[in-house]
Amino acid sequence: MESLIIPTLWLDGRAYAGAFLHVLFAGAVTVHTLINKRDVPAAIGWIGMAWFAPFLGAALYIGFGVNRVRRHARRLKASVRGPLAPARGDQASADPLENLKRAVGNITGQDIATGRVEAILHCGDEAYPRMLAAIDAATVSVKLSTFIFRADEAGLAFVDALGRAHDRGVKTAVLIDGFGGGLLLSPAYRHLRRRGVGAARFLHSLLPWKMPFLDLRLHKKSLIIDGTTAFVGGLNIGAENLVARRPRSPVRDLHFQLSGTIVRQIEEEFDDDWSFATGQTLDETGPRDPSTAGAAARTVVAGPDQAIDQLVLVLLSAVNSARNAIRIATPYFLPDEQLVTALQLAALRGVDVGIVIPAINNHALVGWASQTHIRPLLESGCRVWRNPPPFDHSKLMTVDGSWSLIGSANWDIRSLRLNFEMNVELYDSELAADIAALIDAKCVQPITGQELDARPFIIKLRDAAARLSMPYI
Repeated sequence: MESLIIPTLWLDGRAYAGAFLHVLFAGAVTVHTLINKRDVPAAIGWIGMAWFAPFLGAALYIGFGVNRVRRHARRLKASVRGPLAPARGDQASADPLENLKRAVGNITGQDIATGRVEAILHCGDEAYPRMLAAIDAATVSVKLSTFIFRADEAGLAFVDALGRAHDRGVKTAVLIDGFGGGLLLSPAYRHLRRRGVGAARFLHSLLPWKMPFLDLRLHKKSLIIDGTTAFVGGLNIGAENLVARRPRSPVRDLHFQLSGTIVRQIEEEFDDDWSFATGQTLDETGPRDPSTAGAAARTVVAGPDQAIDQLVLVLLSAVNSARNAIRIATPYFLPDEQLVTALQLAALRGVDVGIVIPAINNHALVGWASQTHIRPLLESGCRVWRNPPPFDHSKLMTVDGSWSLIGSANWDIRSLRLNFEMNVELYDSELAADIAALIDAKCVQPITGQELDARPFIIKLRDAAARLSMPYI
């Protein structure tokens, strides 16, 4: 009898210890969530997961829900870029474009520069040759930031070009995201290091307590040559972007070659990220004399180190300033409710709002979840279109044929609040007309309310369930 009591007591002790640890961990998650999470649905989701999924919920929160970069990044970047510009007391202009320019300046704390788009480059077929030629022509510095850098046909061509630049004395620096560039291994990074190219993996460590890679990512795509030419957009480095060569899973995209003083702003953002990732400051060497020609332009960045959600506020300002037309192309359409509401209000006051998304998404869960945003937009008068395959990764926006936003950010929670993103706004009517035409050309399959209603109930249920993962995907 006594031999049965001892194991029972031991098992009871383990159960009590497990229950105590569960309450301790779930309570800690609850307190941290209540103090740090501003988004109510996300906070409720994390708290519920912590309590109803013992230990697993707390582990997921530590990996995905804790922003361990905010204070450190803010401290590093504060020394390079001052605090947000205070609101100015200027009288509001009758020109919505001038009001938008003033608002974005106050939101970002960034001055207006000049910028000119020298070329709109379609896919890697057009962009990669120009980028490689620019690297080969560099005499002072080459700085490259990318989310994905594959060691395939396309990526190795960049490795070779960067290696040649390094061999002739050009300062080279490459930032590759610690997740997108390969979580455990990054062959492209190893190839670059073997060639002597300065390279770093952004937010990467195999020690979980040092590495918030599960949730925070460097999503910027920029190439800066000699401080005078820049390439920005949505294009990663990989053979899937060479669409003309018919890869197995082709990805269409757009990249932009820029000149003007905007290049210096793009370079400053890279320098900030390099300092954050490596703790090193890049030396300024050689003459830098960017052209001053071009229209008004400015960088608009996003990141978890920001005190406010700058990109969200810029998008809201742009949508609210619209009087005639808004055009949006995005591969991932998961905006929060305030952006959906702003688009609805724009359509209700007579603005022609057109949004195009891929017909087939390369991330099925995102594609399912995005369907839940379409119905309220259609009911308010917005038009939503599907773009047939191959998958289109372009990120574009225009307002009233006068203002454009290009860069790396998607219309989803990850880009708006979690990723480090690089975008450029341009006040150029000719460019805006060109981009609007590109967006309109993607509007092939209109989505209707009847189509949404005709979906089987199980599909509607699947999409609604996928929407609950919005704060985490």
